[in-house]
Amino acid sequence: MITVKERPVTHWLPITKKEVEMRGWEQLDVILISGDAYVDHPSFGTAVIGRIMESEGLRVAIIPQPNWKDDLRDFKKLGAPKYFFGVTAGCMDSMVNHYTANKRLRSNDSYTPGGEAGFRPDYATVVYSKILKEIYPEVPVLIGGIEASLRRVTHYDYWADKLLPSILIDSEADMLVYGMGEQPLRDLLRRVKAGEKLNEIKDINQIAYVEPTLEDIPRQNDWETIELASHEVCLKDKIKYASNFKIVEVESNKWQANRITQKVGNKTLVINPPYKTMDEEEMDKSFDLPYTRMPHPKYKKRGPIPAYEMIKFSINMHRGCFGGCSFCTISAHQGKFIASRSEESIMKEVEQLTQHPEFKGYISDLGGPSANMYRMKGKDESICNRCQAPSCIHPVICSNLDTSHKPLTNIYKKVDAHPDVKKAFVGSGVRYDLLVDDFNKNNQDGNHDEYMEQLVTRHVSGRLKVAPEHTSDATLRVMRKPSFKYFRKFKDKYDQIQEKHGLKQPLIPYFISSHPGCEEKDMANLAAETKDLGFKLEQVQDFTPTPMTVAEVIYYTGVHPYTLQPIHTVKTKEEKLAQNNYFFWWKNEMKSWIRNRLKKLDQPELAERLVGSGPSQNYSRESKVKSKKRF
Repeated sequence: MITVKERPVTHWLPITKKEVEMRGWEQLDVILISGDAYVDHPSFGTAVIGRIMESEGLRVAIIPQPNWKDDLRDFKKLGAPKYFFGVTAGCMDSMVNHYTANKRLRSNDSYTPGGEAGFRPDYATVVYSKILKEIYPEVPVLIGGIEASLRRVTHYDYWADKLLPSILIDSEADMLVYGMGEQPLRDLLRRVKAGEKLNEIKDINQIAYVEPTLEDIPRQNDWETIELASHEVCLKDKIKYASNFKIVEVESNKWQANRITQKVGNKTLVINPPYKTMDEEEMDKSFDLPYTRMPHPKYKKRGPIPAYEMIKFSINMHRGCFGGCSFCTISAHQGKFIASRSEESIMKEVEQLTQHPEFKGYISDLGGPSANMYRMKGKDESICNRCQAPSCIHPVICSNLDTSHKPLTNIYKKVDAHPDVKKAFVGSGVRYDLLVDDFNKNNQDGNHDEYMEQLVTRHVSGRLKVAPEHTSDATLRVMRKPSFKYFRKFKDKYDQIQEKHGLKQPLIPYFISSHPGCEEKDMANLAAETKDLGFKLEQVQDFTPTPMTVAEVIYYTGVHPYTLQPIHTVKTKEEKLAQNNYFFWWKNEMKSWIRNRLKKLDQPELAERLVGSGPSQNYSRESKVKSKKRF
């Protein structure tokens, strides 16, 4: 008799010629190329796309992490697909995956077996696509994933330190799907199955493509068109580039958006408006597909895949984020509006997870991009329909936003009641400002307090992660984050609940250094304020300008894209190191440096708060901050 823990798993999608032949397939309909190892789990985009194609009746295979360096046999081993190649760099932009904020090469890759680096190229989407175009010039190439999505229009590349055109130009791909790809993909698949060629389809939402001229763009009666400043104009005029970004961000987050065009040389980029955010039924369709929830068996001898180990026993309940933080790419890729799964689908996945052969009773995360935005949306959708604001909670919480935590609290309680679940933790970052009454005045029935009590007493795995990001109100305004005073109020509330229940679970705040709008004295003050609160910070995220973010635009242009007013930004390694150093006030070798630096900045009170007036000691360069990568 087979026990629950020994249950047979469903099949993986094929990744080798032998696996294709075992299915009796002579030709594949679609072949997916990915920069990640193949993990058949709903948190990995390639698996989701592959399973959707399978559900639409297509014969699909995956070539994960192909060798791009020598004979290119990996790209040839499965032959040419009937319809098209799908290309993605993986779950991260390949440049963020490869390099630190100081542009140093990382020594590991969390999406590769054993965490081994070197299994994907820089600018992976471009490299893969161009190879396919050389080998199979007649087969269309569709690109997608976060790298393609965030580089769909003229963008600043921090690693090359220059503006690059749409990734469609450099990759020579036929089409780009941006954002979460389920909706456009399903429509595209039905069209190609009906006989249309991928590169001739122009009227589907949430795709981008290139036409020879503006006159070649097909008319759509329900779409207005906005033309951006051309790529060539942006190369000469940073203000035009900044103005472009505002248009792209606004149109990306509207329910009734416009089509965007941009001239690039003698070609025209066309970006069709996005679909409306997926409803529960559509979300459930993606998450209820027959995933094995495991890496492909071929990786067993190469070691565990770190990114998979992190989410192996986690459950993603929603997508999207209405925070609109200046440094974050979530809303640019997943959207501003929250797409939530049904309670039934979530509980079904809980049941599946408990049957995993390695499950010991502990769920590592019940969360999403922000842990506590599940089912939050506008009370009156007609207001959201007209809204152009990039954030629903900055500078204040929108009065139309339903911020009830009741649905989330109910799910926590149901998961807790499952007989095979010993403990379910919340590992995703909690948006703490939604739980502070002075900031979020929509707490009319006390559901925020009930949620926080449930969270702190039942779902904290030793410590709780929150992200105030800074203490300077001026910097926080640039970040689109609330005043640090609300973090203090949240901490008071958190500490009260802990004291009430006799708990000792540290609060772990995350901060960013060198963000646009941050002066060196602001970092010194941050260190002093967090010291006063009892924190000794050992890791901090150094700001990295990633494409399709407000902060990236400010870093490159020196102005805010919405106001076109100058914003101070540090750029040199010396300036960045100076900002980072203040986090290490507690190290003896740093005290002399901090004291002398603050003396030059005419900040004696800050020096006294941080390091006092003791004897000077030599500064050791070994105390550089570690750059922490967030997934």
